[in-house]
Amino acid sequence: MMSNVNTVSAQTKKCVQTGGQAVVEVLRREGVEKTFCVPAESFLPVMDAMYDCPGIQLISTRHEGGAAFMAEAYAKASGKVGVCMATRGVGSTNLAIGIHTAFQDSTPMVALIGQVERGFRGREGFQEVDLSDFYSHITKWSVEISDPKRIPELLHRAFRVAQSGRPGPVLVSLPVDMLREQAEVVFQNQMLPSAPSPEMSQLAAANELLSGAKNPLIIVGGGVTATNSQDKLVQLSELTGVPVMTSFRRHDAFPNSHKHYAGQIGLGPHPDLLKFVKQADVILAIGMKFSQIVTQNYTLLKPETTLIHIDIDEQAIGKFYETEIGIVSDAKLAIQALAELNKDAAVSSERLLYCKNIRDVYETVSLPKKIYQDDFVNLEGLVHDLQETLPSNAILTNDAGNFSGWFQRYYQFEEPKTYFGPTSGAMGYSVPAAVGAKLAFPDRPVISIAGDGGFMMTLQELETALRYEVPIIALVINNNIYGTIRMHQEKNYPGRVIGTDLSNPDYGMLAKAFGVHGERVERNDQFIPVLQRALAAKVPTIIEVVTDPNVISVNATIDSLRKQAKSQG
Repeated sequence: MMSNVNTVSAQTKKCVQTGGQAVVEVLRREGVEKTFCVPAESFLPVMDAMYDCPGIQLISTRHEGGAAFMAEAYAKASGKVGVCMATRGVGSTNLAIGIHTAFQDSTPMVALIGQVERGFRGREGFQEVDLSDFYSHITKWSVEISDPKRIPELLHRAFRVAQSGRPGPVLVSLPVDMLREQAEVVFQNQMLPSAPSPEMSQLAAANELLSGAKNPLIIVGGGVTATNSQDKLVQLSELTGVPVMTSFRRHDAFPNSHKHYAGQIGLGPHPDLLKFVKQADVILAIGMKFSQIVTQNYTLLKPETTLIHIDIDEQAIGKFYETEIGIVSDAKLAIQALAELNKDAAVSSERLLYCKNIRDVYETVSLPKKIYQDDFVNLEGLVHDLQETLPSNAILTNDAGNFSGWFQRYYQFEEPKTYFGPTSGAMGYSVPAAVGAKLAFPDRPVISIAGDGGFMMTLQELETALRYEVPIIALVINNNIYGTIRMHQEKNYPGRVIGTDLSNPDYGMLAKAFGVHGERVERNDQFIPVLQRALAAKVPTIIEVVTDPNVISVNATIDSLRKQAKSQG
């Protein structure tokens, strides 16, 4: 017998359903198409209701952390709210890494958590955690629904909160006995949040500062990528003659080949590009946070720099730096309005020369060269070949680790929604994120890039990719080291190696065991044919890339760090 969840039309708002059916009906009305979870008894009523709702695909993963990362990347790629589910204390705490990623990345997410029975709450019930308190500081809102009648009210609200203002995660705790209980429920229709417009007098004043600047700079972040404002940003930059930099792991906010692109500010930016930030007299920041990474430990901006900050979150403005003009606005609406103010402006020859000088430096330090090695894979050469082989709409998902420095410095992102990396620095992100991104864009190549440390944390999700026919490509940059930690270890305690050396499996045999395609690259000249075979494969692929363990970062080797420490000691 079919459940009620399939019989409720958009026009019908009142009916009798179980709590589990009501949850799924809200998801359907909110336009949810994918949910990610590890199945659990505490939300079986929700899963059972999904059985009768073919419009929502349940992606059953191998670990809650993988489910959360998939939901987070799917949300970034699709523009929808990412939905993940987990059980009680044990499952939800595994889910927490993805919730934290969504919080720091401003990604809309709703996490549905099965909870112990209402009558057992506060008695240290099986796997009990006070979920709403536990997650309150890494979510926009956390709530427990104890009455099935209130499911539509509170769950619709959860979707609105996740998408409104600065987007982020919302956690909803669902006691299992409440999910089984029947009640008369009244549904709402989906309501998309409105986007705040800029106050025009403030925008005019900001534009006057920008126009009169000698060395202006625009720095943009996730507000641009989330609102699909890249084309409008290009127009603004061309009308004003102001170069654009992208903030940490937001490389695809501006086409990297554009003559006004000036590079990224994040981990390991080139010093020759950072000097332009320090020399800027006016900086226009749009849709970005002045985080520890972006600001190089809060040292980047000089006191004499005039800062204009446009952000949808009023609490982000003036948080760390003195701000001349702060404008609360949707990034796209602000960029469009600024472009309109400058539609008749003429760009001076001095401004064009300024842009050219910055671009020349960028191209000198950031365009990858075809550097090949015979003993190990040179990562700059690998990025060059990856760039030459992949189409411009290919998606790269980035794990945390020193290996990512080469991709962040040298890979040229041209199209929006082609780069997903956690600003939270979470390891294990790349493989499940690739699955989520590929589910959103099944016709585009999706490449996961991870070090051997991060890859081994979530490699089990390759089975999920295989089961759901999601042919991602996983590049494993293998140096048998926790590279980032080893770098800091050698800087601070040179030669005193403990805990950072790794051993690894035979990745070819591992691929075979999983039933996926696997290859090993030991020299640069092997890579392109291997990549081409992976792109043609109909199943997920592991490509092990063997790198020199002594080359610990873009700028340093272990030997050079030890030598520097000795000279200073």
